[in-house]
Amino acid sequence: MRKLSSLLLIACLAACGGSGGGLTGPQTGSAECANDGQKQFVIDNLYAWYLWNDLLPASINIADYATPEVLVREVTRSFGPQGANGPVDLFSSVGSAQADAEFFGEGRFEGFGFSYRTVDAATNDIRLVRVFSGSPADNGGLGRGQQFVSLDGRSIADIQANEGVSAVFNNATVLFEMLRPDGTIFSSSITQDVVTIDPVPQSRIIDMGPGVPPVGYIELSTFVSTAEAELDAVFAGFRNASPPVNDVILDLRYNGGGLVSTANLLGDYLGAFANDSRIFSETQFNADRAAENNSTEVFQLLANSMNLSRLVIIATAGTASASELVTNSMEAYFDVTIVGANTFGKPVGQIGITFCDKILRPTSFKTVNAAGVGEYFDGLPVDCPAVDDLNEAVGANSDPNMIAAMTYLNTGACPVAAAPGGQFKVEAGLRARPELSGPAHREFADAY
Repeated sequence: MRKLSSLLLIACLAACGGSGGGLTGPQTGSAECANDGQKQFVIDNLYAWYLWNDLLPASINIADYATPEVLVREVTRSFGPQGANGPVDLFSSVGSAQADAEFFGEGRFEGFGFSYRTVDAATNDIRLVRVFSGSPADNGGLGRGQQFVSLDGRSIADIQANEGVSAVFNNATVLFEMLRPDGTIFSSSITQDVVTIDPVPQSRIIDMGPGVPPVGYIELSTFVSTAEAELDAVFAGFRNASPPVNDVILDLRYNGGGLVSTANLLGDYLGAFANDSRIFSETQFNADRAAENNSTEVFQLLANSMNLSRLVIIATAGTASASELVTNSMEAYFDVTIVGANTFGKPVGQIGITFCDKILRPTSFKTVNAAGVGEYFDGLPVDCPAVDDLNEAVGANSDPNMIAAMTYLNTGACPVAAAPGGQFKVEAGLRARPELSGPAHREFADAY
C-alpha cells in the first residue's frame, strides 16, 4: 500500500469545505481571530512547519507586520534561504480558504480567464498565451496570440510606465483593445466571473503508420481533482489503441502545479506498469517534523497504467511544482526528454493550515526522486529547445514544440530551433488580490 499523508498535498487531499487537509487553527468569531491573534498563529506555525525553520530568528515581533498576509511574505523572504537572484522561497502565503478549496476541488477561480506573456518589453508587446474555454475572456472574443493595444482607453506604454498591466486586471470590468494576428483591431468590455478550468484541454492518439505504435498526446493545464476522471479516460484510450500507445508527449508548458495527489496519480498511469511498488518520490520535512511526516510515495498499478517506453515533456518557464515533480520522478526510470525551455524550478511544496476563514500555506517539504535527485531551484534543463509560437495553436502539427517532440521520437535527435522568445508573466508569491477568489498562494500569477 502506498504511504500517504494528507499533510503532503500542496492543496491537500481534503481540499473542500475549508478543511485545509486536516490541520486547523482558530475559527472565525473566536478571540484568536483578531489581527494580532492571526499573526501569532502564523508565526507559531512557521516555527513548527517551515522547511527552513532553522533559518528563522529566535524571536519575531508580530507588531512589525501589518497583517498575517504581510507577515508570512516578509518573514519567509527576509529570513528564508537566499539564492543568487534573491529569496528562494517565493511561495509561502496566506489566502482565502474558500477560494483555495474551490480551485483545487473544482478547478474554479474568479477572473477574466486568460494568461499572457511579454514578448518584447522594449516595445510593450504583451500577448495572450491562453484563454480558458467558456471564460469571460473567451466569450468576449479574446484568443491566443492577440496583442494588448490598450486597456480602459490607456496605452500599454502608459500603463507599464506606471502601475503595470497586472494591476489593471484587478478591476472587475476592463475595456480591452486587442490586435489580432491578422492585423485587425477590436474592442471588448469584459467583466470578471467564475472561470472553470478544463484540466485536460485536449488529448489525442497520433498515428505513426502501419506496424508502428502510435504516440499519445496530453495537454494538462493544472493538477486538480477534476483531472482524475479525464486522465483515466485518456489512458484507457492509450491502452486500448491497436497497437497500444508506448510513447507519450505530455504538454505541461503552462502548468504551474497543483495537487500532489493528482501528480502521483499521473505517475501511476505513466510508470506503474513496469515499476509497481517502486519509489516514485520521497517527501522530506524539516528536522522537527521529519520523523512523523517524511514519507515515500510508490507507484501503484492501475487498470489503465500504460507500458511506457519514452516520455516527452513540453515545458516553459511556467512549468513548475507538481509538473516538475512528475518530470523529475519519471526521469529516474524512463527516457524522459524535455522540449521547449527550462522549467521554473520549484522542488518544494506547501501544506495547508486553515484558520479564521483563511489558509496558511508555508513551504514545508521538498521532494526528491528515487535516485535522490531534487534541489532543482534553477529548473529542470531543456533537452530540445523550441519556440512557443503564439501564432500556432497549442499541440497543433505546426506547433514548434510538437515538431521538436515528434522529430525526437522519430529520429532520436533534436531539430535545430531558435531560442524561445519572450518571457512568461510569472509573478512568484502573492498576487495581493484579496478581492479575487483565485487561490492567493498560487506560485504563478499568470491566470487572470
